[in-house]
Amino acid sequence: MDSLQEQLAAHYLEILRLLGEDPEREGLKKTPIRVARAWLELMRGYHEDPVAIIQSALFKETYHNMVFVKDIEFYSLCEHHMLPFFGKAHIAYIPDGEITGLSKLARIVNTFSHRLQVQERMTEQIAQCIQEALHPLGVMVVVEGRHLCMQMRGVAKQNAQTVTMHAIGAFEQTDKQQEFLSLIQQSGSPMNVIPPSPDA
Repeated sequence: MDSLQEQLAAHYLEILRLLGEDPEREGLKKTPIRVARAWLELMRGYHEDPVAIIQSALFKETYHNMVFVKDIEFYSLCEHHMLPFFGKAHIAYIPDGEITGLSKLARIVNTFSHRLQVQERMTEQIAQCIQEALHPLGVMVVVEGRHLCMQMRGVAKQNAQTVTMHAIGAFEQTDKQQEFLSLIQQSGSPMNVIPPSPDA
């Protein structure tokens, strides 16, 4: 058994005992090792280089219009309570001589979401990573999430949704933001993302 996996399993076994459970009963005998394996999978983003992921598939291209990838599903864990939050990420960038493989955008969402996170930071990290790796004219990322720390504990608000945005370069202009947010709405996203007023 992997040393790290073994150490994690030992801690989870002790947690079960502290909670008043019997870790030797049939249903829980293998739970510590299952949980250890799950956490190593859920936290694999710490061992991935998102910039390298994008730069592994760069292509020279004269296209200078928006590249828009919508509805990239993600599952992450809130660093405050270690409970899941999940939803969709939407990414747009305007190339400046180079593009990347579309799957790489989904992969970096996976990388950043497979860490202990807050949605605000994850949104910014995705955008900054694309900017660093591709040097586009602009990047914008919108993340829509539901947080179980709000739904199954605390205030217990089942319909609460969180929307976070980060814009760089050309997307700092209101018209570009409005164009991107309008595309998200047209995509049939179930969450409400309202484009800013041109006077905002």
